[in-house]
Amino acid sequence: MGRPRIDVVTLFPEMLAPALGTSILGRATACGKLTCRLWDLREFGVGRHRITDDLSYGGGIGMVMRPEPFFAAVTAIRADWEHGGGAAGEESAGAAGDERVILFGPAGRRLDQALVEELSRADRLILLCGHYEGVDERVRQVLATDEVSLGDFVLTGGEIAALALIDALARLLPGVLPEGATVEESFSWGLLEYPQYTRPERWSGLEVPCVLRRGNRRGIERWRRKEALRRTLRHRPDLLARFRASETWLRDPTWEELWQELISEERPDQSEKHTRQKTESGVNQDGCDAGTGGRRSED
Repeated sequence: MGRPRIDVVTLFPEMLAPALGTSILGRATACGKLTCRLWDLREFGVGRHRITDDLSYGGGIGMVMRPEPFFAAVTAIRADWEHGGGAAGEESAGAAGDERVILFGPAGRRLDQALVEELSRADRLILLCGHYEGVDERVRQVLATDEVSLGDFVLTGGEIAALALIDALARLLPGVLPEGATVEESFSWGLLEYPQYTRPERWSGLEVPCVLRRGNRRGIERWRRKEALRRTLRHRPDLLARFRASETWLRDPTWEELWQELISEERPDQSEKHTRQKTESGVNQDGCDAGTGGRRSED
């Protein structure tokens, strides 16, 4: 996976600059793993007053963003790339490569992990942030190659959506996170991520599951897989249906085994029987000896 250059066209670069300079995004930018440049749309505004919006034809409440500033901004971005404005150490000799011009709007493709991974393979991403009542339709028709939506709700502009995409994309770039850090995250492997715990071991009457305290890597792996299945079944059954048809599921029979265990636990008519069997065998549901406080020694 390469390192796409990201250019953001916005009326409010001051909204994005602090986030891009903070935490993981800030470190990724400082060490050259993430290349992101902000372009002030007002610099490409029309006339002496740098106008970027106007009244809507046909009437209506709110102002519509004019097309000329967006077209001029994208032209300037492309010229900057052609004249050596790419990421350090990367060739920028004029080939357009895989360029995606993304407009954020409600008619767009829903942003999900699959789309983030797809966009991370592009050479160049130009993100167009609309504002006010919307953007002139000709920007969508001619300039944008993609339209992307965060979901079925309304924001005042595209800046928050742009930050969401940049953050999600940056985590996939080589060297931004430790190797393997994104493998078992929610959506990356097809399921919601399993529950996470840290100190204290006991808090407000709640305990860290015994299997996690014992240190048995095989037991921890099985617990994490099953809890990922459980969480996905309860909260995103649509994801679970796709995962059960995937190659990952079909290649590893452990998934079906864990699924059968989970179903017996989740079904009300089976839960009591399952719990009784576990207790009678001297092992509780998280794999520890009943009554030993979870300190059973390993075989």
